Amino acid sequence: MAPPARSPPGRTTQGRSAGHGRLRDRRLAHQGLERGAHTGPSPVDRARPGSKHHLIVDRHGTPLAVTLTGGNRHDVTQLTPLLDVITRIRGLVGRPRHRPRRLFADRGYDKYRRILRARGITPKITRRGVPHGSGLGKMRWVVERTFAWLHQVKRLRTRYEIRADPHLGLLQLARSIICLRRLRTSS
Repeated sequence: MAPPARSPPGRTTQGRSAGHGRLRDRRLAHQGLERGAHTGPSPVDRARPGSKHHLIVDRHGTPLAVTLTGGNRHDVTQLTPLLDVITRIRGLVGRPRHRPRRLFADRGYDKYRRILRARGITPKITRRGVPHGSGLGKMRWVVERTFAWLHQVKRLRTRYEIRADPHLGLLQLARSIICLRRLRTSS
């Protein structure tokens, strides 16, 4: 026969409900936070939380600005916030540029032509309805290469942080390292 129970049914000896957690290796296993800021359900990964990196690069692949959003946000929604955070670009003496002269983008950004022109930026965007092979894809590899450089940092490939600020700090640090490497190779 079994010895009598020390506690009432549904309660453990520690005073916690039996269904809320189990003792494993003398620690209480509990459900952690599933999402932090700048995460959202991924539309392609069975609605698991995730985040997405957005960036603008120059023609050599040097990242001018980066942002972090939830994984379910569309890329085109981040064009104007990225343009707003671009730091000064050195140009002619006495006239530093605040934004690029031209912006190359794929057809998803077609509706932003007027906004870009209002900011003094010449849009080089493929029009919707034009067949593929217009030539802008030849420049896309520069952006993809910069994403590959960023994702060489393991902590950026897979987001382990719940809060957004440490992850954004790592993203900015990786951006700074890429800029430093570009400066070393250009001189």
